[in-house]
Amino acid sequence: MMAAPQPPRATGRYQAMEAEYAALVVVLLLLIALFSAAADHFFTRLTFTTLANQVPALTVITVGMTLVLVAGGIDLSVGSVMALTAAILGVALAGWHWPLPLALLACGGIGALTGLVNGIVTVRWALPSFIVTLGMLEIARGGAYLVTDSRSVFVGAGLDAIGAPLPWLGLSPAFLVAVALVIAGQLLLTRTVFGRYLVAIGTNREAVRLSGIASAPVEVAVFTLSGALAGLGGAFHVAYLESVDPNAGIGLELSAIAAVVIGGTSLRGGRGSVVASFLGVLIIVVLQAGLAQVGASEPTKRIVTGGVIIAAVVLDAIRHGWPQRAAG
Repeated sequence: MMAAPQPPRATGRYQAMEAEYAALVVVLLLLIALFSAAADHFFTRLTFTTLANQVPALTVITVGMTLVLVAGGIDLSVGSVMALTAAILGVALAGWHWPLPLALLACGGIGALTGLVNGIVTVRWALPSFIVTLGMLEIARGGAYLVTDSRSVFVGAGLDAIGAPLPWLGLSPAFLVAVALVIAGQLLLTRTVFGRYLVAIGTNREAVRLSGIASAPVEVAVFTLSGALAGLGGAFHVAYLESVDPNAGIGLELSAIAAVVIGGTSLRGGRGSVVASFLGVLIIVVLQAGLAQVGASEPTKRIVTGGVIIAAVVLDAIRHGWPQRAAG
């Protein structure tokens, strides 16, 4: 029995998505080729496994950021929430001597709670999520300093089962979990009613309201999910470094937004891809590592990375006709 053909609109959407993935992969491969030619020790298994084991925290945070942006919001608190949840996890293990499952539960629970507060305040009073999450950024950072008494906390090898590379693979379980969450996030966005609601809310919230759909629970849920993923990022961070730094994650929200933008998610909401955002993470990480290996200074790395982000935004705007629509 032959399968029914896909509607032309759906086929066109999938073709556009595949073309976007292909373009990002080409950019990634070009960067790898460029830095492999410019640096003697870039194209090695050690380089790639090291980079892969560094990205789980940023990856899971980027998953949450993508979903929030698709719904038309933004979450600037994720870096500080990661620091707060990492601080709680580290102190719970090293100072309070909690069992690991309970400490991990507290880590994720606090992350989800911060996201829940962000969502409720944003939705209940119809406030810009930019402002609300900026306030939570300060609250969570202050909480991280209080929990750790503004000092680093050594945790040790208690989280090696999460952060230590598997000997036969060279990749950590944290990286494998992060990739699994990328796939789950993409399926959530494209194959579930919740994902369709996120796209609809980000495209036209008023139309969603007039159609009789309650958008508030969906918006609160996506901010809660973003906070929970930031909490998981905190656990990955502690597992990788085997310690807690209350200054961890400063600027991480900007890296997550940069990855999402490079991946083509619209800052206006209504369009995005978790897989493309993950490719954006890899592009940023390879770019920064490659610049470091060729001897670029920190200011130079920031200038180049910022230029790439602006170029990605401009290209996305041109591709989707924003200038023409704005002029009209």
